[in-house]
Amino acid sequence: MNTVQNKVKGFTLIELLVVLAILSILLLVLLVAIKPAQRLSDARDVRRSLDLNQILTGIHECVVDGDTGLTGCLGSHTVSETYELVATSSATTGCDDVCTSVTSDTHCLNIDTTLTDYFVDIPYDPGTVDPGHTEYQITVYSNGMTVLEACSAENGVIKTSR
Repeated sequence: MNTVQNKVKGFTLIELLVVLAILSILLLVLLVAIKPAQRLSDARDVRRSLDLNQILTGIHECVVDGDTGLTGCLGSHTVSETYELVATSSATTGCDDVCTSVTSDTHCLNIDTTLTDYFVDIPYDPGTVDPGHTEYQITVYSNGMTVLEACSAENGVIKTSR
């Protein structure tokens, strides 16, 4: 008597578990290799760099449009001293809390009234920011050189100047 045995083709549970384990290990290695936390901090630093260029461009457009010099665009400031750029007149202290290079606690330059025509929104640091503070600092030198720096840069110093 001949009996025909039906063989069911498919994978066993052990084979499926082995494949899932291998895929999990490969995924873990891939995630470690691309360093998502590093990529996020790099992206925030790129945003900071773009913000600094936008602010500096706004300052120089204001100088050209108004023909008033930097004082007309930044307000009263002392040459060669470092200030934090703030976005409201209520942020008059605490400017050296994050921006430690700022000359003093009250060295805040309010750009909300002088530069709003040059921005849709005033640029803020993409990290955690105190209300009204941009966490960007500015130094104007006697030769007219304007240097902006991001106070909360994560991967080294971010500066731009003109």
